[in-house]
Amino acid sequence: MKQIAVLSGKGGTGKTSLVAAFAALAERSVFADCDVDAADLHLLLQPEIEAKEPFESGRTLTWNKDACIFCGRCLRVCRFDALKFDRSGPKLVISPFACEGCGCCVDVCPGEAFTLTPKQAGELYVSATRFGPFVHAQLGVAEEASGQLVTKVRKRAQEIAEQQGMSYVLIDGCPGTGCPVIASITGTDLVVLATEPTVSGLHDLRRVVQVVRHFRRPCGVVVNKVDLNRDMTARIKDYCRDESLPFFGEIPFDAQVVAAQLAGRTIVEQGSSPAGEAIRAIWADITKAVSGTAI
Repeated sequence: MKQIAVLSGKGGTGKTSLVAAFAALAERSVFADCDVDAADLHLLLQPEIEAKEPFESGRTLTWNKDACIFCGRCLRVCRFDALKFDRSGPKLVISPFACEGCGCCVDVCPGEAFTLTPKQAGELYVSATRFGPFVHAQLGVAEEASGQLVTKVRKRAQEIAEQQGMSYVLIDGCPGTGCPVIASITGTDLVVLATEPTVSGLHDLRRVVQVVRHFRRPCGVVVNKVDLNRDMTARIKDYCRDESLPFFGEIPFDAQVVAAQLAGRTIVEQGSSPAGEAIRAIWADITKAVSGTAI
């Protein structure tokens, strides 16, 4: 079983559309949407949810007015200004956005007026799609610990792949270079980097390559919408050559991609199209690369 992650240094490069197309082409695969902050692979895979699992991260603070003696110790120890004393109550107001759940107020309260309970920060889903099993998740609004949720999504996808004897786990990572990106690539067999022929596309490609190489993961590059700027495409190819990065291929701008997405399909299900044929060739090269065969 091989794990292939698709990343992009910036948003809007077509990463998720590429993963969805790979899902249509790959045989015996499990799919994992690790862009938990803004998951959207489900829009093309159209999953039927079979199981839900709560994701707990952090703790929620509650206050018992009857147990409070209003000594003010909690106000003095809180370093996040999450507690405010309202004399009109009198009552203590807890800011859910400022409170980090550190528990200092719990420790110093003589009346044991505070309680910390585990907080549900999101949900993980196991679904069925027309292409195979799909593990995805949704992080709650303004919640943190996205890297932890990504790790849970990947772990669940690997378990399913091992149980069912699948050949691939295809991972839709998130844009950028932060914690969820690192969680998306750990232990993968290949990282595919999707970029676009723009100045920002090349800049962010360089950054994500540094991250992937820091964690010693093999990677290669795909350029989407190459005909938007042929000069920048040439610069990206030069960068790949100078850095000894495999270049898996280029995808032309194709209005059929939009038509396919409006119909809830991947581009390779849309029939013959320039982008679809390019993606088929790219997937063939990726499967060779991940199996150790020369491209």
